[in-house]
Amino acid sequence: MPAALITGGTTGIGRANAALLHARGHRGAVTGQSAEPLARARRELSDDMIVVRSDVRVPPKPRLSWQGCPNVSGLSTCCSATTPGFLPRTGRAGVAEKSFDEHVDVNFKGRHTLQKARPQTNDGGPIILTVDSASRRGSPGATVGAGLRGAVLAMLPSLALELAPRRIRVNTVSNGATETPLFDKLGEPQNGRDAIRTKIPFERSGSSQEAAEAVAFPASDITGYATGQDFAVAGGYEPGA
Repeated sequence: MPAALITGGTTGIGRANAALLHARGHRGAVTGQSAEPLARARRELSDDMIVVRSDVRVPPKPRLSWQGCPNVSGLSTCCSATTPGFLPRTGRAGVAEKSFDEHVDVNFKGRHTLQKARPQTNDGGPIILTVDSASRRGSPGATVGAGLRGAVLAMLPSLALELAPRRIRVNTVSNGATETPLFDKLGEPQNGRDAIRTKIPFERSGSSQEAAEAVAFPASDITGYATGQDFAVAGGYEPGA
């Protein structure tokens, strides 16, 4: 049974990634930080998916608490979800320096978790980083989030070339507006959600399941010759005017 590591996998898109990969035959480890989503994931996910508390903002030893789990020996797939709920809807000028540093720690430096997973990743396995379409489309209040996700996208071509000798494929998935518990957590009113939908050519938000399917695609052997690519799943929003 192939092994997968899904960071940020206890809620939203990351949780959907874990459930879908398990349904398609993976065992593995899922990481998260908040107590309630961790407990819920432990109750609802299969025993084949170990749920581990891991905070990417802390020093390396706790960050790597998933290492040593039997479920992640010989990794075949690594997925890293972003943490959009940790990003304020405000421009760069409206973010205090301490808050900005925390956002960088979570949404950019936190990807270093996958750097530590590289030695455990099988040759020929995929690494998928999830970002979102905000890095390519201007949006008031999205300066910090767009910058951090853009930084991940800027790393993509070089990382793909670095790991090519091991035939490890590195790709990203850029999600558009997706219906997850995050909308409720942020207190996004219904008229705000409706306003977002009016900007999407498909005139609707995506689902967590659709986002997970988009991750499962580059995680599969079907894309065995694709690396260094960004797969946009945004209902036509990203290429729009």
